[in-house]
Amino acid sequence: MRKLTLGNSNLEAGDISLGCMRMAGLSLEKATEVIETSFASGIDLFDHADIYGGGKSEDVFAQALKQSSVRREDIILQSKCGIRDGFFDFSKKHIMTSVEDSLKRLQTDHLDILLLHRPDALVEPEEVAEAFSELKTSGKVRHFGVSNHHPLQVDLLKKYVTEELIINQLQLSLVHTPMIDAGLNVNMFNEAAVVRDSHLLEYSRLHHMTVQAWSPFQHGMIEGVFIGNTDYPKVNAKLEEVAEKKGITSSAVAIAWILRHPGRMQPVIGSMNPDRIQQICQASNITLSREEWYELYRSAGNELP
Repeated sequence: MRKLTLGNSNLEAGDISLGCMRMAGLSLEKATEVIETSFASGIDLFDHADIYGGGKSEDVFAQALKQSSVRREDIILQSKCGIRDGFFDFSKKHIMTSVEDSLKRLQTDHLDILLLHRPDALVEPEEVAEAFSELKTSGKVRHFGVSNHHPLQVDLLKKYVTEELIINQLQLSLVHTPMIDAGLNVNMFNEAAVVRDSHLLEYSRLHHMTVQAWSPFQHGMIEGVFIGNTDYPKVNAKLEEVAEKKGITSSAVAIAWILRHPGRMQPVIGSMNPDRIQQICQASNITLSREEWYELYRSAGNELP
């Protein structure tokens, strides 16, 4: 698998990562197989959050990692905090408590990366800065980033936070492309021209923040997958056509479409099926042509101006 550098850090990771939200539902043996298959396929960044499975996903992962042949020092552990039951919380107290709890569940002395999960309307960036500084100084967190933040929210944090923010984890799939649509429909009166995110892609590239694309197979937010979904006949027909030509699966083509973007994004796949993980990771070995990329984009119902 190809490697990419995460933001302005010294961290290098495979250009596909594994989201562990669904690991809470696996047996220890199955979770071990998922970790080993992922690592053998080139995945070395494992994405968690304190809320996944109510914390159980981190717990199962830690037990499975100890049972596996994969060493802690050979992987990148990332977790997120800030979502609570009915509200968001970026207070210093919650960030510190969340990290301590994640470290215990993951049975490690440090997180390689901590992300703030969803924007907190009541954020006090000075408190975030204090938390990040103490976590960095103590060695409990080595790098920091955000998730689902727009550029001005990132800039507000940067005014106080001295650590580099190396990642912004954002929703992107072939059928969820608002970040791309607005950039193609400049100065137009159509719906696609509406800028909903303050030009996230351009900002991320200018400021060397790696975009981690979550839900790369989903339509809507968490409504379901579009791969093989009869509600999306055109995009699936094009995916199958390209997949046959490249000798990979439609799911791998959908990931290759994200990897083709010059912004050097890192898709976060959420499959807990070892065979499917292996198949998806083949996306890293192929490069779509410019024509193929645009054909797939248009097949998802997007019109070029």
